Amino acid sequence: MDDSTGISPRMNSISLNKERHGDSHLPNFELEKFDHSVQSDHHFHSKSALEILRETVRILRYNLAGFMAIAALLIFPVSAVLMSNVLVDQAIVKRLTIRLLLIVKSSGLPLMPFIKQSCQKFSEMTISAIMCFPLYITLLLLSKAAVVYSVDCTYSRKMFDALKFLVIVRKIWRRIVSTYLWVCMVLVGCLTLFLLLLVTVSNLFSIIGFTSDLKVYAAIALGLAFSIFLANAIIICNIGVVISVLEDVSGPQALLRSSVLIRGQTQVGLLIFLGSTIGMAFVEGLFEHRVKTLSYGDGSSRIWEGPLLVLMYSFVTLIDSMMSAVFYFSCKSYSLEFSNVECQPVLEALTSSPISSNVQRHGVQ
Repeated sequence: MDDSTGISPRMNSISLNKERHGDSHLPNFELEKFDHSVQSDHHFHSKSALEILRETVRILRYNLAGFMAIAALLIFPVSAVLMSNVLVDQAIVKRLTIRLLLIVKSSGLPLMPFIKQSCQKFSEMTISAIMCFPLYITLLLLSKAAVVYSVDCTYSRKMFDALKFLVIVRKIWRRIVSTYLWVCMVLVGCLTLFLLLLVTVSNLFSIIGFTSDLKVYAAIALGLAFSIFLANAIIICNIGVVISVLEDVSGPQALLRSSVLIRGQTQVGLLIFLGSTIGMAFVEGLFEHRVKTLSYGDGSSRIWEGPLLVLMYSFVTLIDSMMSAVFYFSCKSYSLEFSNVECQPVLEALTSSPISSNVQRHGVQ
């Protein structure tokens, strides 16, 4: 049979296992192929960001109803609360902004307009993250697990089974939550480290006697360097959550596994992160301009523009989660091809019935 039919070559071992066991009643899912040549450079065999996006679209088309249900039931409510800032107390945001401005002023940085706006935005994001945390650790985290399971089902030539997914989630939910809590601690630690470095560098420049302009340039350079560092950390955290769903690891082990798995493909991860961030920022900007701020007419269009923009934001979030899962399989495929280890289907052991497990135990005894 020709290689051009079937699933992506990076999961060929899974498809071969299914065919051996006669599980090929589903229509073949045609994904973009790798060019199998004699070259062994991993940059040649790994997927580019554009190829991962194309493959994500193919997976979405294959199981459109399932993914749209995940977006509507799990992601949309979180996006609506997040974008509307309905849980954010502006008085608390204002107090936090004033404290940040005092810290900036004490460090010697001039209170320029963009610094004030940055402090305001950072305060809003911090309060919003705290207030929406219960939604993040329930609905949003469940949506990530559902997306990863759906992508895995696609590669295994299976249709999404909601009951089977619920059985799996009950067994792996603790390790997913554990990994997510570690992700939150890592990100909070990164932001805290950045603030400490910013204050330290500003105070050091003040002691040396540098001008305010040089302090601003140094702060901008530090911010750019930190942005790259934070982007890498977020990529590792996203793949870590995927790993906690598909592999029997959690917490710091999942994050360590993620950092090892994406080694050599960080540039692809950065491009994926950049695309998702730009898409989310664009939708947020539209929502801020056309819904929150009454900049034209009588505001009657908010009735339909608000839900539409929230739906767009939910869709971008869905695509981001799907691309993280596809990126994981791409990295996993390269590591398996490099080590010549056969890839086995994941999440299969979790769906075995308790009766069969008891029979196996008695058989061993």
